[in-house]
Amino acid sequence: MANTGSGSLATILFLFMFPAALHKVVSQNLVTDNVSVVEGEMAIISCRVKNNDDSVIQLLNPNRQTIYFRDMRPLKDARFQLVNFSDNELRVSLSNVSLADEGRYVCQLYTDPPQEAYADITVLIPPGNPIIEARDEVLSEGNETEMTCTAMSSKPAAAIRWMKGDKELPGKPKVELTYDRMYTVTSRLTFTVSREDDGIPVVCIVDHPAVKDFQAQKYLEVQYKPEVKIVVEFPQGLTREGENLELTCQAKGKPQPQRVNWLKVDDDVPSHAVITGSDLYIENLNKSYNGTYRCVASNAVGESYDDYILYVYDAPTTTPIPTTATTTTTIITTTTTTTTYPEANQDTAPSTEPAAHDSRAGEGAPRTVDHAVIGGVVAVVVFAMLCLLIVLGRYFARHKGTYFTHEAKGADDAADADTAIINAEGGHTNSDEKKEYYI
Repeated sequence: MANTGSGSLATILFLFMFPAALHKVVSQNLVTDNVSVVEGEMAIISCRVKNNDDSVIQLLNPNRQTIYFRDMRPLKDARFQLVNFSDNELRVSLSNVSLADEGRYVCQLYTDPPQEAYADITVLIPPGNPIIEARDEVLSEGNETEMTCTAMSSKPAAAIRWMKGDKELPGKPKVELTYDRMYTVTSRLTFTVSREDDGIPVVCIVDHPAVKDFQAQKYLEVQYKPEVKIVVEFPQGLTREGENLELTCQAKGKPQPQRVNWLKVDDDVPSHAVITGSDLYIENLNKSYNGTYRCVASNAVGESYDDYILYVYDAPTTTPIPTTATTTTTIITTTTTTTTYPEANQDTAPSTEPAAHDSRAGEGAPRTVDHAVIGGVVAVVVFAMLCLLIVLGRYFARHKGTYFTHEAKGADDAADADTAIINAEGGHTNSDEKKEYYI
């Protein structure tokens, strides 16, 4: 006990007498860093001292066996090599790291009391190549499918992400720890496919500190119902009576439909219609063909159709000049007068101009030429011609019969011919005043 007390007292007196020595001991600082290394690669362990006073530095393994004492290696493991030794650092490399090398390494500085710093070596083990599997090799649009991606035997556990095209989808991960302290991660993805997904890649991306851009992908093969569209080849405008109609049915799907069918909704296709593959041809249209014509295409996934509604419009018409007006003109000519020509032309000309224009074009609704108006115009023309004939007939009737003159007036009472001539009012003496006028 006396010796112990004497030693303590001597230490106290030493510190009071040499305060600089105390400052040196306190100011020395031993530091190191944790290390993460991929299995099979090299790890660097560095023991560093600030303000070293020539104290000894050494490195110990997790079993506290000395690897290096100053610049000497007592441990007989050639994988440890001295990288640098000085008063302030001891740096050692460990090559071909394995999982057995993982643990806590000790940097030790021989001071009073000794100092220690710890460097944890973590060994990273990358997963094996990711494996992506699909429940269905061939998919049908509208159906739900499931895919799994597995990253095996990694340390630490990997993280898995899913991408479909340029869109990220959420998966359901499952982590399992194996007997050899490895992790196996499985992610399950469920989604509904559409026809737009055909040929789109689904990518499983594995995130792990030991690897970068680690992924696997699978392209989707999606079958879908046909897309059907009816194209009018002829005519380009309105469908009118007497014209021909040609329709083409365009169908695209996966698998490609091999056959298309034409039918008429709620009725039969006209008997003289010609169906050649995907084409429907009807000639000499009339209004009895009006209705909905349907093209149906099918494949292994299902069937689809497209409709075309046929409405046959009246044929464009041009009304000719009425024949009654021409006949009336002939009759007037025989009476040696042509004064009715302008009237006939004025009556008939307006009727021909609107008849040459089909007012239905471009309006989408059936409209017909007003035949009642045309008939009324013709009736007025005929009536006017008849009235003119009646007036002319009465005029000529009044100027028809025996023709009388005044030449023999006063000769009835004459005794002989000479006296009659002399007594007549129409004698030669007045012959210059007797004139006849004809109309």
